Amino acid sequence: MSFQDRRFEPRSPANARGVVVAPGLEMPCLITDVSGAGLKVRLDRNLALPKQVQIIDVAQGVAIEAEVAWAKGLEAGFKRTGQASLRGLTPSRLAAARAAYIRAGGR
Repeated sequence: MSFQDRRFEPRSPANARGVVVAPGLEMPCLITDVSGAGLKVRLDRNLALPKQVQIIDVAQGVAIEAEVAWAKGLEAGFKRTGQASLRGLTPSRLAAARAAYIRAGGR
């Protein structure tokens, strides 16, 4: 059984500018596909990721809270654990994500 056969939800291709944020880490990425349960990104450089990250979808103005499911080279897959808007007031746990969103050109 291949990895794709085990998906519980359909995935959709994407081509969205993103930023991976974690304590001590802020790195641009490209969100390459999404589903209700997770997403896949292509990173700018090969880097060991912490287990918990926030992925900012700059165009949508949201922070996706996620856990690393797998990583191989410049690509990584994540399981969604939450999502919140970065427009307007944001919870304090998303302060770094909001700052990164604004630096990335978000409004």
